[in-house]
Parts: sequence; C-alpha cells; structure tokens
Amino acid sequence: MRIARFTTGEDPMYGVVTGELDELGQPDPDSVVVALAGDPLYVGVKLLDQEHRLEDVRLLAPVLPRSKVVAIGKNYAAHAAEMGGEAPQEPLMFLKPNTSVVGPGDPIFYPPQTQDLHYEGELAVVIGRICRDVPPEQATDVIHGYTIANDVTARDLQRSDGQWTRAKGFDSFCPLGPWIETDLDPHDFAEGRRVQTHLNGDLQQDGSTSDLIFDIPTLVAYVSSVMTLLPGDVILTGTPEGVGPMNVGDEVEVSISGLGSLTNPVKAR
Repeated sequence: MRIARFTTGEDPMYGVVTGELDELGQPDPDSVVVALAGDPLYVGVKLLDQEHRLEDVRLLAPVLPRSKVVAIGKNYAAHAAEMGGEAPQEPLMFLKPNTSVVGPGDPIFYPPQTQDLHYEGELAVVIGRICRDVPPEQATDVIHGYTIANDVTARDLQRSDGQWTRAKGFDSFCPLGPWIETDLDPHDFAEGRRVQTHLNGDLQQDGSTSDLIFDIPTLVAYVSSVMTLLPGDVILTGTPEGVGPMNVGDEVEVSISGLGSLTNPVKAR
C-alpha cells in the first residue's frame, strides 16, 4: 500500500495511491488517490468515498516526524571510502531536525553559509509506533513503511564544524517522498533495491541496498537502544557512493526501485 499526504489546494489529507510504477519509478497516468479519514499512523487506514486523479493533486512530505529524523552516516563501504575514511564498526548516528523535512517538488534552499551543498540519496524507514530496545528480529513490528530521502549536506560546514548538526540541519535539508510504501519487508532491501540519484538528468549515484553495512533490523535495534522512537519518526539508512555538489538552478532526483522517485529543485535562500 502506498500512502501519500497531499493537498488539492485546501487542508492536507492522507490517501492511498493506486496503480503500478513503471521501470523509471513513475506512477501509471491513470493512478488515483483514495482519501483517508486522517493520519493512518493514528487512526488506521479508513477509506473515504472520495478520490482524486494523482496528477491533479500536489504531493506533500508523506510524514511529518513528531520528534526527529535519525540519520546513519557512512553505511555503504564505498561511500565511506570516498569520504576518506573506513567503514564504522557500529552505526554512525546523527540527528536532523523535523523542521528540515520538505516534500516532493519543494525547493532545497541553498543557504548563504555554505559554498558546497551536496545531495545524498537514501532509503528512509518510517516508524509506526512508540518503541524502545527493539530486538532486530522484531523490527518489522515497529516499521510503518519506507520512503525516499535526500540527506542534503553542507559539506564545507561538515568539515569545519567537526560535528554535523549545522551541516545537516538547515530548513529543507531533508526532502521525503513521494509516498510511504507499507507492503515491503526489510529482506526486500537486503536482497537489493537500486538507489539512484540524477542531477539535471545525469546519473550521479547508482547503488544497491544490498550493500548496506548495517541492515534495517540492525539500525532499528541500534537506534531504539539509545532513544525512544515515536510514530512518524524517520531513520535515514545512509547513502551510496557518488555524492557531489548541486547549485542554484539544479534539479535533483532520487529514485529507489519499487518505491518511486523524489525530485526537488535547488533555489537560493
């Protein structure tokens, strides 16, 4: 089930997206969104007798994290190498504020404090219920679904600050979307889902979730051993190699096979 958050020009709503995705991750042109009676994280999936053509609505960030986005750094060995270091011995965890979240088509704002803004295409895990100290074998019990993320990073600030809060935390630095896919299992990603990032149509990142150093159950267990996770919290699982700069006027698209694609323009702040 693909759950979207959308607007027709009025208050945001949640809905279930019908139709199949093509090989490029684009939905069937006849796809519709069947409206739901509220946020399914809290009221369940209750369909309304109301539907809209997908092309007639504006998709929003599919989840607004109640408290936090937890991101994992250097979770692909090749990316760790391109950043000039070795793969970590345990998950390298940092936080992005929930105010950094934007949706499909929303601008990534290039702040004046940086001269080196990078894209990082990633798989994102959406938590479905309050949990703590989750054993890896029970991770599926607390996962609501999966979406696509761009862990936007001011690389020069990351280097100069010595820690990553400012470099990763600006408003608009966490695009999410286009929807949440609930009918997948972590093993689908262990077997490999293609993660690609295109900049102005040119392929920049081309990796596979089978290359994750720490798999999804391990990440859920690790993060929940440190902090309580709340419904709607998001875990970013790390980016493949090929990160690089983007500039004002660029368009960046992150796609994951079976999940769709997330596109955002870059604009001056």
